[in-house]
Parts: sequence; C-alpha cells; structure tokens
Amino acid sequence: MTAWRDLPGSERAKYLYRIARALQERAREFAVLESMNGGKPIKESRDVDLPLAAAHFFYYAGWADKLEYAFPAMTPTPLGVAGQVIPWNFPLLMAAWKLAPALAAGNTAVLKPAETTPLTALLLGEVIQQADLPPGVVNILTGAGATGASLVGHPDVDKVAFTGSTEVGKQIRRAVAGTSKHLTLELGGKAANIVFEDAPVDQAVEGVVNGIFFNQGHVCCAGSRLLVQEPVFEELLEKLKVRLGTLRVGDPLDKNTDIGAINSRAQLEKIGELVARGVEEGAIMYQPPCDLPDRGFWFAPTLFTGVSQSHRIAREEIFGPVLSILTFRTPEEAVEKANNTPYGLSAGIWTEKGSRILWMAERMRAGVVWANTFNRFDPSSPFGGYKESGFGREGGRHGLEPYVRLEPVS
Repeated sequence: MTAWRDLPGSERAKYLYRIARALQERAREFAVLESMNGGKPIKESRDVDLPLAAAHFFYYAGWADKLEYAFPAMTPTPLGVAGQVIPWNFPLLMAAWKLAPALAAGNTAVLKPAETTPLTALLLGEVIQQADLPPGVVNILTGAGATGASLVGHPDVDKVAFTGSTEVGKQIRRAVAGTSKHLTLELGGKAANIVFEDAPVDQAVEGVVNGIFFNQGHVCCAGSRLLVQEPVFEELLEKLKVRLGTLRVGDPLDKNTDIGAINSRAQLEKIGELVARGVEEGAIMYQPPCDLPDRGFWFAPTLFTGVSQSHRIAREEIFGPVLSILTFRTPEEAVEKANNTPYGLSAGIWTEKGSRILWMAERMRAGVVWANTFNRFDPSSPFGGYKESGFGREGGRHGLEPYVRLEPVS
C-alpha cells in the first residue's frame, strides 16, 4: 500500500472531498450531537459550526495537489505525525481546522478531543472510516489532560498543534522545548470591540451581542471588552440593555434559544468567581430579568460598567457571557486601552470612516481585526494571535505552512 505522504495530492484530495460531503449530508445529525456535546444552541451548531467544518475540508482538498503553488520556489514535504489537541468550545470545527490542512499536506494525525466533548470527534472518526482513508492516517484518542501530555511528549510525534488555554499552552511549549517538534499554539484572548461615535449604533449593538454572547462566550476571540467613545456611551448602553432583555437562555436543542448551557460545573464556577470579584472591585453589574432552567449549568447574560483597566474582569479571560464596558475619548486612547492586555488574538472596530479602520488596524496588536462586524470566519482567511494568544496561523494558505517542511528548489 502506498504511504499517505506518497499519494499524489489529487488522490489525498479525493478523501478530503468525501469527508466534506459526508459532513454536509449528515449535517443535522452532527448539529444535534454537537449541541448535546457542549451545550451550544442548535442554531449555532447548524448554521455556523457544521457549514464551516465542511468548508475547511473542501478548501484544503483544493490545496492538496497545489502545494508547490502555495510555496513558490520551495519544495514542501510533510512533517510526519501531527499530534493535535483541541478544546471543548468548538469540538467539531476545531477538529476540521486541525485535520484538514494536516491531511492535505500529507501528514498523518492523532487527534485528542477535550474530555468533556468527545462525541462529535468520534462521529467524525466514523465518517473518516466510511471515507475509506487508509488505516492509521487519522487516529482519535480520548482522555483527559494526562492523555494530551502523553501525546505531546511522544517521541514519534513530529508536530504539535494545540488550541486551548494559555496556561496549558505554556506547559506544552516547555514540554517541546529542546526537541525537534514543530509547534503552533492558539490560546486565550481578551478582545476589544471598539465603537466610535460615528458608528451605526444599532448595527454595533448587534455586533457586540454576537461578539460576546455567541456560544455562551465560550470563544477564545470573544469581544469581552467593549470600548465605547464617550459621546455615544449612554445611547449604546441603553440599547444594549434592551437587547440583552430579548436573549433567551435555555435548552440548546430549542431553535429559539440564544444562549445555551455552560460547558461544565468547573467553568460555571470560574465565571461566577470572576463576576463576584468584579462586583467586589467596584464595577456595576447588570443582568436582565432572566428565568434560568432548574437543572444544568446556566449563566445569565451579564455586563459591567464602571470598569477599570486594573479590574480582573477587564484583564482575565472569563470565557463566559460576561461583557466589561470601558470608555475612551480619542483613537489614540482606544488603541492604548485595547492593547493593554497580555493577549492579542482579535479585535473589532466600528466606524463609518474607512481611513480610521485602517489607522486602527495598523496599530492593534491583534492577529485578527474585524471592521463593522465580529466573529466572521472563512477557511481561506488565516486566524491566530500575538503575545499570550499564541503563534502560528490556521486557515488559508498560511494554515498549510505549519504542516510542511520547506526546502529551496535546487
């Protein structure tokens, strides 16, 4: 049997296309399982996670026989075995982000899903079997942190890709230091969503809500810090409070639900602890009237005003439906406050002036900057961060580079 790395790119592409089509054909099944898996609303699993997961396999299938064009004047060769550790907030989508470029480039993979959300990864394994990939090309390994540590430290792993917390990312970087392993890390974030006085306020409110309450705030690039220019602060705050009152918290399998369940008791306790600390430090908390289900792990949509940059809720990643609001007067002050964080994953800018968008984006220390929108993803667009948000990119041609060894054409 021809080794996976030695198959022509056009042959590897056929397998990736099969996986992509199977995801589309079984989208309803996967969407329901993903909402049961992690607690996210079914409309998000159905309308975001599944289409994007399939799109990533389609996209990288297209690259599989064009690698020499992706890296002009270079000869790309696969690294070997990729050990991939993914988080619990986007289990299926993160599996697609990791597996599709690795397989397109000719690598084999060992994928470890989070211990609380293994279901869709295992169903994806069934799809991969049905796509008739050669045995051993994709391996799915369940388990907790010790399992991931064993995978990262295994001597036969040539490449480690991790998405998760900054704390664990630092542990992984220490573990691979001094080895020949290649490494990419996509870690936490504390994104600033910046609204200028000339922004369309109603549109900005929707963007802010999507930025922080999408997937219950379980998003590494969530817009958890809102910076509002002072002249529109009162108007935006009032409209934001009204909008929060319309959000429905409850059964993830109900298509009308806006905010689903918190992933675990441990995460719920972390959110509650940081919110309590925000109140203790003097910030003003607002939660709309909200009937939470009696059973399960739930947290009402929450916003804080009167927030200082020194408050923990403004500096630490909460990873829940909690928004901290600060104000600014000038673009220079907005840049200074937005960049005043150890993270650098994403940011949002809301203004009608294109020149201001470009001026701000040039100065933001964030890997992704959205303009007059938030949380928009495309397989052809690279995603990744700076500083404690990690390094390396996923998506686009840039997402192939971490999975190949490049040698100049002789």
